[in-house]
Amino acid sequence: MSPRSASVNEELRRRSRERLLQAALELVGERGYDATTLGDIADRAGSARGLVSYYFPSKRQLLQSAVHRLMNRTLEEALEREPRTEDGDERLARAIDAILGLAHDEPVLMRTHMAGILQSEGFVRCVEQQRLSELLQDTVRRHGSADVELDYPMLRAQLMGAVFAILLPGAPMPVRRMRAELFRRYGLAWERGFPPADDVTDDAVSGESPAHGRTADFSRYFEPLRPTGRPAGPERQAK
Repeated sequence: MSPRSASVNEELRRRSRERLLQAALELVGERGYDATTLGDIADRAGSARGLVSYYFPSKRQLLQSAVHRLMNRTLEEALEREPRTEDGDERLARAIDAILGLAHDEPVLMRTHMAGILQSEGFVRCVEQQRLSELLQDTVRRHGSADVELDYPMLRAQLMGAVFAILLPGAPMPVRRMRAELFRRYGLAWERGFPPADDVTDDAVSGESPAHGRTADFSRYFEPLRPTGRPAGPERQAK
């Protein structure tokens, strides 16, 4: 049997890493961080235990990369949602709604992530974090920033603060209130983006995600990649 080519080996490594990221999201969302081991993640991904350490130095760094993937793909979906637009106000509103929506929909993952980045390791500098940074910088630029290097960190800080406030145990802020404050700060009309329904509830305050106790479906965030680095949509996969 002839040895596999470099391109085949690279694709196998990519798939292994994808499975580990998805398994980390699923298991931590189901069980919580402390109840999830690297062995559990390897088993769920169908990978050897040694591969986890090969790709990720620690469980904390694996989870950070996984949540950053969840965030950058969620943000990308929101920005490219139909009807597509180049309007700077609309794109910023969509970005805010995407991140606040994750705090509401996936509080276990987002609370664990926030706790992790406050540890000594801080942000993990990985491709997932870099993609999230690029999307937010582009959003700030399209909104009309004259100094992206200054305004991007401010937006990032505002979003992190809002997520923290929504998920603060014992004293959470309602999602609608945090959205209103951010929209006021950036001069955005309430109807921009994806306004929450009038009867939306703040389930995140309970500390459990809507998927708690069952496996959430994160598969769309881990579809095969096109050469651009973006996931292939259903219509492209069908061809």
